[in-house]
Amino acid sequence: MSVEARRAMIVHAVLPLLMEHGATVTTSQIARAAGIGEGTIFRAFKDKDELFDACTAEALRPDHVLDAIAEIPVDQPLEDRLVEAAEALGAHLERMGALMGALHASGRIKHRDPEQRLRGSWKGGRRESMAAMRGAMTELFEPEKDRLRLPPEHLAALFLTMLFSGRRMAPDDDAPTTRQVVDVFLHGAVEAK
Repeated sequence: MSVEARRAMIVHAVLPLLMEHGATVTTSQIARAAGIGEGTIFRAFKDKDELFDACTAEALRPDHVLDAIAEIPVDQPLEDRLVEAAEALGAHLERMGALMGALHASGRIKHRDPEQRLRGSWKGGRRESMAAMRGAMTELFEPEKDRLRLPPEHLAALFLTMLFSGRRMAPDDDAPTTRQVVDVFLHGAVEAK
């Protein structure tokens, strides 16, 4: 196995542990989860800090959510496409939040700006990551472009803004469902008479 493949395998095994234990995860736990010896960890990473940085960079990468959005069939109704995309985006945000929360709670986060970690991991940072997500969402609006009130790229930006800000604002016990958010986005808040 190449060094890069070994590093990726270890990162994928460690991410769930970091979300559960934060920086208090032990090398013994890491080795068991990855199915390797403890020494192998340090042949792939110089220390736990480098491993944790690689895990953080992986969690912040939008590749998984971009792949999930790209797999959404554009021949299904727009509402269904947006619900699937919103659920994929929500899972991405939850994964990032869980990792950052666990690392922060265990005192691991050194940088106040998570973009510093992302910069080296995915084509330049948060701005590029958001642009890629906006582009993926734009593709979901394209089949309806003749029926839309705004260009697909504007609607994609609005949808992401509503989706991302709505997750932070709604209390957990009163949060709207994904389908409700999409319904209000597509049809408005006022009943048609």
